[in-house]
Amino acid sequence: MPAGRIAIIGCGRLGATLARAFDAAGLTVQAVASRRPEIAQALARQLKACVAVSAGQALQGADLVFLCVPDDAIAAQCAQLPWQAGQAVVHCSGATELSALAAARAAGAAVGGFHPLQIFSDPELALQRLPGCSVGIEAESPGLLAVLHELAGRLGLRPLALRPGQRAAYHGAASYAASFLLSMLDEARQVWGEALGFTPEQTLQALLPLARSTLEAAERRGLAAAQAGPISRGDAGVLAAHLQALDALGGEHGEFYREFSRRQLELAREAGRLGEAELQALARAIGASR
Repeated sequence: MPAGRIAIIGCGRLGATLARAFDAAGLTVQAVASRRPEIAQALARQLKACVAVSAGQALQGADLVFLCVPDDAIAAQCAQLPWQAGQAVVHCSGATELSALAAARAAGAAVGGFHPLQIFSDPELALQRLPGCSVGIEAESPGLLAVLHELAGRLGLRPLALRPGQRAAYHGAASYAASFLLSMLDEARQVWGEALGFTPEQTLQALLPLARSTLEAAERRGLAAAQAGPISRGDAGVLAAHLQALDALGGEHGEFYREFSRRQLELAREAGRLGEAELQALARAIGASR
C-alpha cells in the first residue's frame, strides 16, 4: 500500500512538525484537524493543497491518518472517528500500545505506530533536526510496515522495530536521553545555587557546553570510553570529598549523586582502565556493595 493521501489529527508541536516535514518531502498532506480550528487553519496555510477540517472530515479520502493527540486521548479519539476498511491509522505515542487503535482495527483499518525520537518543545529546531533521528515503528500488517519504513526514509529517519508489549520500556528508557537530562542539570543548578550562590543562568551558561562535549564524546567513542571525572580515574578521594560536600547540603543531594556514581562505576568497569583494587575503593567510597 502506498502512503497516498495523508491526514493529520492533532496540530500540536508534534503534529505540526510532521505535517511540515511530510510536505517538504513531497508527500501529500491533504487535511489537518485540531480541537482549535484556528491552529489547524494556520498550519494548513503553510502546506501545499491542504485544508483545515474537522477530525471526522479529515478521514474522507485519506489513505493514511496520523493521530497526533495526547496519549490518554488516543483511544477515545480513535473510537469517535468513522474509519473505513482499507485505511491506515498510526499514532505517534512512544508508550501507548496499538490496542488503543482497536476501534479502527475493528472497522477494517490497518493500525501502527510512528514515534520520532526527537524533542518537539521547539518545533522549528525539531524540524531542522529530524533528519538523522531514529523513529520507533510498529505495524500489524506488512503493507503498513512497508509504508512507515518508506516515510522514515523520505524524512531521513532511522527505523527502530518495535513489537507488541515493548513500547513502555522503549519510551521509558528514552526519557534518560531526553527530559531526564534536564533533571540532572536542575540538580546542578540547585547545588550551585545553595553552595555557591550562582544563578540558574550562570549554571546553564557554564554546564551546557560541558554537556554537549560529553554527548559528542559518547557519539564518537561510546559510553564507557567517553567517561571522564574521578570515577574514570579511580580517584576515590575526590569522590569522597564530593559526597561529603553534597551530604552537608542536606536533602537528597548526596543520594542523588551516589545513585549516578553506582552506574558510573559499572561504566568504569566496562572501560577496563582500572584495576580491581581501584574499583573496590570507589565502591567503598560511594557505599556500593560488590
